[in-house]
Amino acid sequence: MGSRGASVLLSRASRIKTKLQSTLEASVIEVEDVSHQHAGHAAVKGTQGETHFNVKIVSPKFQGQSLVKRHRMVYDALVEELQSGLHALSIIAKTPEEAAPK
Repeated sequence: MGSRGASVLLSRASRIKTKLQSTLEASVIEVEDVSHQHAGHAAVKGTQGETHFNVKIVSPKFQGQSLVKRHRMVYDALVEELQSGLHALSIIAKTPEEAAPK
């Protein structure tokens, strides 16, 4: 089975986590499916859910990058998901230093 066939068997949350880990070398990734909060919205009608997610990611690759650039990096890593039904992401993107307890 090709990688595309295998990815269909995983939940979108699992695929998001795997893609972000491999692309951004994250030390922390939290992915929360909040699609249920958007049931009935136009973008969700006729889908199987898994359209809206909250993502918290900590990556050293964010060092020196603006917030906009960090979000672009996340969206770039998830382009395939965005083209196949992922509708919305809420992103918290920090460097390890920013995420460290103070």
